[in-house]
Amino acid sequence: MLAGFSMGSGEVTRYLGTCGSGRVRKAALLGAIPPFLLKTDDNPEGVDRQVFEDIKSAIVADRYGYFKGFLDNFYNVDKLMPEKISQQAWDASFQVAAASSPFATYACVDTWLTDFRGDLPKIDVPVLVVHGTEDRILPYEATAKRLPGLVKDLKLVPVEGGPHNIAWTHPDEVNTALLEFVTT
Repeated sequence: MLAGFSMGSGEVTRYLGTCGSGRVRKAALLGAIPPFLLKTDDNPEGVDRQVFEDIKSAIVADRYGYFKGFLDNFYNVDKLMPEKISQQAWDASFQVAAASSPFATYACVDTWLTDFRGDLPKIDVPVLVVHGTEDRILPYEATAKRLPGLVKDLKLVPVEGGPHNIAWTHPDEVNTALLEFVTT
């Protein structure tokens, strides 16, 4: 089984769309980025390009300030801290982000705009999508909710109230969905 979280869900999708499923029996996408995040004439459900330009500007202006806002939204700390995410866990995430390459931090934003719509119909293995309904990084309505019907055999498990990093804040729901998917 291939599994990917966030940007990694795009890697899994592109791999299966490009290389096929010869050595893969199932796939799981957590906090999924497909089908296509950018709003265009043929993708009105997407997110306005200016949002991504503003993110890049924020990274250039104050990368650490950007990380704070990103991680606050990554975990929905205004709603879930301290019950589902401790300050210490948030701090550890900040340290990982702060150690990242400034160039990679900036450059990765454009990769979020990858169009996976051509890859999805090529996927011929069962796919599980687990996604928080309150995801502020990859909004549920613009991403996961649109996936049923784009892949032949896809099961969508919305995690009610879940943020982007549902594996941390809602591990029971995520693990239950994964274990059920793997064992069936």
